Amino acid sequence: MTIEAVIFDFGGVLTSSPFEAFSRFETERGLPIDIIRRTNAANHLENAWARFERAEVDIETFDHLFAAESLALGAEVRGRDVLPLLQGDLRPEMVEALKRIKAQLKTGCITNNLPANAIGSMTGRTLYVAEVMVLFDHVIESAKIGLRKPDPRIYQLMVETLKVDPKNCVYLDDLGVNLKPAREMGMITIKVASGAQAIAELEAATGLKLN
Repeated sequence: MTIEAVIFDFGGVLTSSPFEAFSRFETERGLPIDIIRRTNAANHLENAWARFERAEVDIETFDHLFAAESLALGAEVRGRDVLPLLQGDLRPEMVEALKRIKAQLKTGCITNNLPANAIGSMTGRTLYVAEVMVLFDHVIESAKIGLRKPDPRIYQLMVETLKVDPKNCVYLDDLGVNLKPAREMGMITIKVASGAQAIAELEAATGLKLN
């Protein structure tokens, strides 16, 4: 099998996971452990988070919906307070791997993101580093097209745009629920826990030297 393309998630793959920031926030506020992740996971296709990433609700509505959903799970967390926690730090080793892949293969990015005005000065585009985003042949942002992972259509849109067979693609994400549709299409999938682990699996899948 010849790999034609590598497709990346952004947050938690090319950047550190926001889950670390969630945990610090919960500890500082005396909140139940994992209340933010549990709120995100409950009814994950139609909850406040999903609707915000598809740009179906504005920030005020998201703030209230998230507060109600978290309260139902044990403690109120305002949606507005969660948004600043999302910006992880770039993983330089992953950016270097992306550059080396770009030199040999097609590259894509599928990101569940927020409407451009969602985080005040941290606008949708400044969540991403421009010099990294230009390394992708194609980028799909959920808030721009009204679809979000794990909707199978968003993966199909990527392979059609890149003009590749999904069976010849590698897909990386830090969430198992987002890997499943890619795997069902025939892609090799990598669940990212760390940069080193992801690069080792990428090297095995592509045959490229990435660090």
